[in-house]
Amino acid sequence: MTKGTAVELVPYDPDWPAAFQRIRGKLERLLAPHVVTIEHIGSTSIPGLAAKPLVDIDIILRHSDDVTPATQLLLDQNYEPRGNRYDDDVWAFMLRGGTPPERIYLCSPDNQTHQRRMIFRDHLRSHPEDMAAYSTLKQGLAEHYRHDGDRYTAEKRHFVDAIIEKALRASQG
Repeated sequence: MTKGTAVELVPYDPDWPAAFQRIRGKLERLLAPHVVTIEHIGSTSIPGLAAKPLVDIDIILRHSDDVTPATQLLLDQNYEPRGNRYDDDVWAFMLRGGTPPERIYLCSPDNQTHQRRMIFRDHLRSHPEDMAAYSTLKQGLAEHYRHDGDRYTAEKRHFVDAIIEKALRASQG
């Protein structure tokens, strides 16, 4: 999202997991020789959590050399390139025409951004009190930064980092 783009949150839709499975199947067929795994990430992957109405997906590639051919395959299917915005070896793409829209991320192997997303998702799935706190934070930020998607995302960073640290401490002790 960018400044000027409305931040729209909707209640959790129990159809999101099935939508992910359908999209995953399509992406596996399209990108088969390049993919290690395809994961549902973001708020639509957490049951009960309000979210922007689009499915976020991380695609972990076999090798960093797979980024170029995988990118071309996505472009050929009308995915809009969004670049490597945070210089973290994660290339973003949007497909707006689907129901729901899709935001795809191509990730190099052992990508730390992907690993952090998985830790955060898995923690919120198994800790309803943290999921509820995140939901409250998101709702407040969506109201406050209704027309500034970048600021909405940036303002969640401290909470996300704290949850990841909490999850890592719990897994070590």
